[in-house]
Amino acid sequence: MNIETILEMWKKDSVIDEMQLDEASRDSAKLHSKYLELYSIAKLRLKKLELEFKPLLRDKFLHYGGKLSKEELDEKGWEYDPLNGLTVLKGDLDKWYDADPKIQEHQIKIAMQQELVDTLKEIMDNVKWRHQNIKNMIEWRKFTSGI
Repeated sequence: MNIETILEMWKKDSVIDEMQLDEASRDSAKLHSKYLELYSIAKLRLKKLELEFKPLLRDKFLHYGGKLSKEELDEKGWEYDPLNGLTVLKGDLDKWYDADPKIQEHQIKIAMQQELVDTLKEIMDNVKWRHQNIKNMIEWRKFTSGI
């Protein structure tokens, strides 16, 4: 599930038919259920990505420190000398970590999943207050018809 799919679904689901406000009100529970499920799954996937990131950082720490064996490097497909023969101070290693393609790839996955979670949270908030929008539409109708 990606953010584009979620936004397309929400474009359709967010529409309130002014001629069928009773049906729109009943649909609120279905929408809540649908997006709560998506939100819960997205949060769990985010947590999984965050947990998978920790061993990657540990392994990259060992990689840049020269503490991985040739077999481990071959298994992971990582280069033997990530610093290209340079001597780097420990305090400067963060710059190398930040530029590492494997770390960046995982950070992008986490950022995209976080955006998905945030989007679903916004949708859930909107669904939660949907009844108020419907009530306001009914009140406006009453006002304009002089009731």
